[in-house]
Amino acid sequence: MLVEIFCGVVFYTIFRRYFFGDADVPDVDARTSDLSFVVADRLEKIYGGKAYVGLRIPDSETSARQHIDVVLATKREVMVVAVRNFTGLVVSEGGNWACIRDKKHKPEIFPDPVSEVARQTEILESYLELRGISLPKGCLMGKVILPNPDCRPAYSISVQPEVISFDKWVELKSEMKPQFFSWIKEVFHGSKGEAHNDWHQKLHFTLNTTPMWDRLEFKGAKNILGEFIEFKGNTEDLQALRHVNRSKVGQFIVQKPSLFGLGRSRLSILYSPRDLRGNAAAAYEWKDVDVKPSTEVLFQPLDSKKPLKFKLSSVASVSLST
Repeated sequence: MLVEIFCGVVFYTIFRRYFFGDADVPDVDARTSDLSFVVADRLEKIYGGKAYVGLRIPDSETSARQHIDVVLATKREVMVVAVRNFTGLVVSEGGNWACIRDKKHKPEIFPDPVSEVARQTEILESYLELRGISLPKGCLMGKVILPNPDCRPAYSISVQPEVISFDKWVELKSEMKPQFFSWIKEVFHGSKGEAHNDWHQKLHFTLNTTPMWDRLEFKGAKNILGEFIEFKGNTEDLQALRHVNRSKVGQFIVQKPSLFGLGRSRLSILYSPRDLRGNAAAAYEWKDVDVKPSTEVLFQPLDSKKPLKFKLSSVASVSLST
């Protein structure tokens, strides 16, 4: 019996590697990126609207792009969110924040995220104005979210109105009025309501077409923000993938062959054409190409100093920014 089980495991391992490749999710730190998506998803559920993750807003003063973790746009407000995965005691020190985990480790020093998010809010407001959107006064706000349960901010930090500590985060509720009253208000102020809807649509179009980091999603819903560089593989596969590039494609999805497809040992890449309006591609617009499981993606994560190679067999999808 044990021999049969052992042979079965060996056969399955060989079969899996031959037909599917090494599909294990790579050991890469995706905590920061994943956390931003988790925060964005919960903010949408609480406040409604749409959250945009990993924006790269052009900064006219520095001629560089300012990274913003999350921007939540609702019908009432625009929220710029800095997500910080801090642990230990967090205190304010010389204009920075210091994270003190224990006596054995030196405190980690980070720029004050409240000041950072204030600067990001200014940059976003200027960028929107350049694209023809003037936000109503008091509509734009900045928040710093500390969602790690092991983060213990000092009173001088947690008392700041911009800071949402873990205990506040788990109890966070929407303070927005029911949509029923908003609907009545628009009925009695028809033209104003229509103008507001036009403004709201223009805002979402602008944020949809704002530069963002590329998003690499692994099997198991593990996400990494960064920059897609290119594919690595044999000449035949690279030739087949020549149309899957940033200028032509907005997203590609990796599909594994069927478990019972004994005559097939290739991965199917589904890709959609880029729509500069930010709209999703229709089903008939998707195309596909088959490549070997050994094909790799060269991708540089946001916090990495060098590009990393990931097997396509471990990748679920890649979203490419403009």
